[in-house]
Amino acid sequence: MSGKVFSNLSFCSIYVRPTPQTSFSKRKLLMRTILRYVVENQEIIARVAVRESGKTLVDAAFGEILVTCEKLKWLVDEGERWLRKETRTTGTLMMTKSVSVSYEPFGVIGAIVPWNYPFHNVFNPLSASLFSGNAIVIKVSEYASWSVSYFERVIRACLRAVDAPVDLVQFVTGYGPTGNALVTSKGIDKIIFVGSPAVGVKVMEAASANLTPVVLELGGKDPFIVCSDVHVDDIVQTACRGVFQNMGQNCAGPERFLVMESVYDEFCTKAANIISRLHQGPPLDEAMSRFTDCGATTMGHKQMIAYQTLVDDAVKRGARVLCGGHLPDADACRRNGSFYPPTLVVDVPIDALMAREEIFGPIMCVMKIKGDDDDEAVRMANTCDFALSSCVFSRNASRAKSIGRRLKTGMLATNDLEGTTYMSQSLPFGGRGRSGFGRFAGPEGLRGLCVVRAESHDRISWLRSSIPAPLQYPSTGGGFDFARGLIRTFYGYGISQRISGVTSLLASLMSKRSKPNAMKME
Repeated sequence: MSGKVFSNLSFCSIYVRPTPQTSFSKRKLLMRTILRYVVENQEIIARVAVRESGKTLVDAAFGEILVTCEKLKWLVDEGERWLRKETRTTGTLMMTKSVSVSYEPFGVIGAIVPWNYPFHNVFNPLSASLFSGNAIVIKVSEYASWSVSYFERVIRACLRAVDAPVDLVQFVTGYGPTGNALVTSKGIDKIIFVGSPAVGVKVMEAASANLTPVVLELGGKDPFIVCSDVHVDDIVQTACRGVFQNMGQNCAGPERFLVMESVYDEFCTKAANIISRLHQGPPLDEAMSRFTDCGATTMGHKQMIAYQTLVDDAVKRGARVLCGGHLPDADACRRNGSFYPPTLVVDVPIDALMAREEIFGPIMCVMKIKGDDDDEAVRMANTCDFALSSCVFSRNASRAKSIGRRLKTGMLATNDLEGTTYMSQSLPFGGRGRSGFGRFAGPEGLRGLCVVRAESHDRISWLRSSIPAPLQYPSTGGGFDFARGLIRTFYGYGISQRISGVTSLLASLMSKRSKPNAMKME
């Protein structure tokens, strides 16, 4: 297998060629072409994503298709603006210069993407890389390799339609050695990795051999803070949608519900009323697919064992299970698929595994904030090493913002799910701490796929700078006086210092010091 992997990557390094000189009008045409295909083929795309991942059709429509359309539209509407050469101010002393910043494509981007959103996780880095003038090699997860042949046909057809090279996008499949081969390939100029912290560390280590820059998005454990003044009926549906969208297999999604004491019991009761009535089943069942709330988990029985371990640990520490929380046996999984029940666990202590480790599944973890204390809410939210996104709910907008801005996360939404920041594609996506570093989406993500180059040119071609006499070689002895006078003239405090600076400048230009005999070296 390893021979085949390296053969594929060698092919990429030889034949994948970025097109930095391609006009923005052609790049926009490609994005519009992809967008048109997506809009006109929503159902087949959704069905491919559902068959690959187990999510419902509704979850595919929102989590796979809608966000991809928004990404493509933003690139068409605003992408060129953020990649054009940008004029900057010269500062105090460089007034004869014209300075600017240009954004040149890295060359070939390598992206290692996870299985939870098989369509969007491919077209998100693909669209940004192509729009910024790069080629891209995408390593898809071994849990989402079936759909890639369809996606490859789609993007190649779109590239042909705009008369662009079809080899700008390459796909590789396989296990860990495939990813390692991609990261360590000298033909890759930057790596985007989306996955677990443990693998992220390995990616960084491997990339360091060639000093290849990396963007790491390593998941999250987002707090969902419910303040004492909320109307629970207004937010409980939002809370449930946040957890059970895509069966909770979201990097940016609420995993810790921190609810203030005065509304805690009401929140738990009303959440349980909704969760207990969710319909779970095969998401492509012809009779029931449009009424299915929860589909299957992607990684099979071993992942459901991990969920059960989190639930059992929380219960041992004093938590209560109000809905779900039981593991289907292996035989049932083989017969029916990987359907872990929608689960509600309340009274979860802060030291439980469920409160500290990423759940990435259909479990609502509820924790009580005693005393309705905003400071305590912040303290509890910040005890976790993950720091991707967060959301705070309060009828007082100022209160929600005040709490949210004290949270150590890369993204924040008030009175809505953190996904609203991702739907605004002008915003960068990324976190801090164990959630990784670097950004994709927004101007920051687009420019992150480019080499940022500073440029300085003569403002007027015949007006060129030269080295002043006191600074020329060999030294005339007046160099320091000249520099001191220059600094006082332009940066001195008050008129007297600046006049003193001008005087020193003139004196250094006119002075001629006799040079002492050079000291002999022993």
